[in-house]
Amino acid sequence: MNSSPAVAPPAQIVPEKRGFTIRQRIVLWLITWAAYLAIRLIGPTLRYSISWEEEPSPPDAIFEKPVIYSFWHRAVFPATWMWRKQGIAVMVSTSFDGEYIARISEKFGFVAVRGSSSRGGAEALLGMKSEVERGATVAFTIDGPRGPKYVAKPGPVRLAKITSVPMAAFYVALRDPWVLKTWDEFMIPKPFSKALVRLSRKTVVPADADETQMAGYHAQLQAALERVTSFAEDNVARVGSEEFPIWKR
Repeated sequence: MNSSPAVAPPAQIVPEKRGFTIRQRIVLWLITWAAYLAIRLIGPTLRYSISWEEEPSPPDAIFEKPVIYSFWHRAVFPATWMWRKQGIAVMVSTSFDGEYIARISEKFGFVAVRGSSSRGGAEALLGMKSEVERGATVAFTIDGPRGPKYVAKPGPVRLAKITSVPMAAFYVALRDPWVLKTWDEFMIPKPFSKALVRLSRKTVVPADADETQMAGYHAQLQAALERVTSFAEDNVARVGSEEFPIWKR
């Protein structure tokens, strides 16, 4: 059971107006529905286990609100199914790629806040701040939208400072996934795959942190992402064992 306190309805996130050609609209429709169906069909077959750096933590603590989560772009597929229908706000790029990611996310109950480190970042950070202040959890695909792979951007640290909400990192490892030849080596799980979710300990960034301290917290976030990634990849084959029992939502 999800025992998290009730969260107010999401604030209205108004995307910037953008025009698409007829071809782009067709491509958006095809990609959105193909991805939605793939996640909807494969997601229920995945065998998840949840592991924490902070112990003891019950599995349903992954739905605790509010938290500022960061994870690598390549784990979007299994993360989308795990955190579906929780009203989590996710930052998506204002690019064409970001548009179909936003549409897919919204079909699974996420709130899309448009922006990125390169385009619309300040506006998107304010949108994420509004979501946190209403009691929602937010998530950053922290090396997206274009990389470099496995390099964390500073957005979550800034958000943690101005909201006093703790930040944490997670990773979802998959046993023998299909890996696309993309910049992020995007993972698509095979049906009935094992999936290990590893979550880091939470970190609070003081409101009066100076630039030097902020750089230190940014380094801590990078280190946390690397730790949870390494742990999950090293242990995903053991999902289903006594140490990593299957979790059923």
